Amino acid sequence: MVGSVPRFDVATGSPAKQRADLLLLPAFQGPEAGPGVREVGRALDVEITALLEENGFRGSLGEISTLPTLGRGEARTVAVLGLGPKDEATSERIRRAAGRAAATAGRYKTVAATVPAGGKGPWREAVQAFVEGILLGAYRFDRYKVRPVEDEAPPPRWDRITVLAPPRWDAKGAREALRRGEIVAEAVSWARDLVNTPALDATPDFLAKEARRMSRAVGLECNVLTKADLEKGGFGGIIGVGRGSENPPRLIELRYEGGGRGKPVALTGKGVTFDSGGLSIKDAKQMEWMKSDMAGAATMLAAMRAIARLKPKVNVIAAIPSAENLPGGAAIRPGDVLRHRGGKTSEVLNTDAEGRLILADALAYLAERDPAVIVDAATLTGAAMIALGQELWAVMGSDRALVRELLDAGRDAGEPGWELPLWTSYRKQIKSNVADVKNIGDRYGGAITAGLFLKEFVGDVPWAHLDIAGTAFAEKGGDYWPAGATGNPVRTVIRFVERRARRS
Repeated sequence: MVGSVPRFDVATGSPAKQRADLLLLPAFQGPEAGPGVREVGRALDVEITALLEENGFRGSLGEISTLPTLGRGEARTVAVLGLGPKDEATSERIRRAAGRAAATAGRYKTVAATVPAGGKGPWREAVQAFVEGILLGAYRFDRYKVRPVEDEAPPPRWDRITVLAPPRWDAKGAREALRRGEIVAEAVSWARDLVNTPALDATPDFLAKEARRMSRAVGLECNVLTKADLEKGGFGGIIGVGRGSENPPRLIELRYEGGGRGKPVALTGKGVTFDSGGLSIKDAKQMEWMKSDMAGAATMLAAMRAIARLKPKVNVIAAIPSAENLPGGAAIRPGDVLRHRGGKTSEVLNTDAEGRLILADALAYLAERDPAVIVDAATLTGAAMIALGQELWAVMGSDRALVRELLDAGRDAGEPGWELPLWTSYRKQIKSNVADVKNIGDRYGGAITAGLFLKEFVGDVPWAHLDIAGTAFAEKGGDYWPAGATGNPVRTVIRFVERRARRS
């Protein structure tokens, strides 16, 4: 997690008169002074941007330079943070810059900061993005380390971070933006923790217990279906994938009652806690990061956690399947046929195409509840990763309006995606001679045929599928995440649900 989470507050008044161990001020590319820079410069009797420019500072995104005040200012140290070109100062740029500034800010007990408003986007979005960025940038997963690593930043020392608001901002709106940023960042960090936890510990039962604990804390209804419940309920996909492991599968049901008048929004995510490929076994290199194959489940669990705290006026249900895919003596074999929830059958030709098998059960189960829409997220295919790389998730679905909603939510949350066609002509690739459908198609278009397989189980309910294989786990760190789990696309799902609430 982030470590110590500071107390966030809002203050008005001159940045030059703000007492803090660190005063964090923005600058744009040039450098061009951002809010508070000139005012603080006058108090210190120095032209800050000219001084920085002489020392090579250009205001590039995430660039940071610190200046001691030598007792001439109320703050002990001033840090100027680059945001890049002024006309590109979106909320995501603020989030990224704040993420890069987290290591510097974390060295101080009290931090005060100005946040640019009047660029691209409302000021509340900018404030929320600043909080998200600085908290997510401070995230570390070190619970398995006996001693700190010398080249890693130490845990943050901060106690309080104060956002300095201009008079035109209303204090209530600013505090709400701070609160939202904290809630969202906490949810993303929790999702990262779940994904980063080794599969030896993060079993399906572990996920279920974490879901129960979280639900008690935030006020969600939670019910967990055990292996016996799944067998009785006809969840043949979840049972089949989990057969090779001594860790039995689970299905986690969550319910949020927000008082919405319409049908509920339904969510699910792939929860394969480790994917060896089963009998269609992966090579050793591919398995190194397969603890992350439950990132779709972590996404939806974390989104539900934030939704319960943000309290949008909409009802949300989630059914999250979890199993471990191992090649034990009881494991399913290529050629086996599974009977899914609702009775539809699938022929398993490749046991490494297992995520769609457990999602099929969850989708059919949610469709029985007649929701307004169903959205799933899964680290489903390498094909999506090959098509779109590691910065975009893929989306496809049976309802174009729903797909556009998700794309809009992702863009605005700083987690962009891209639509792939659910090309129905490819349906023939997954036609089986012995079952209703088979779990793989031809080599080409693998992300699309996986989506077409899932579509078989949603009936007439509007549905969209996020393939997050490229975005959920990073081998190299980014602006506000270290190497490992990114927490993408938790923010997208939260924003999507909140916008649905405003429509109901």
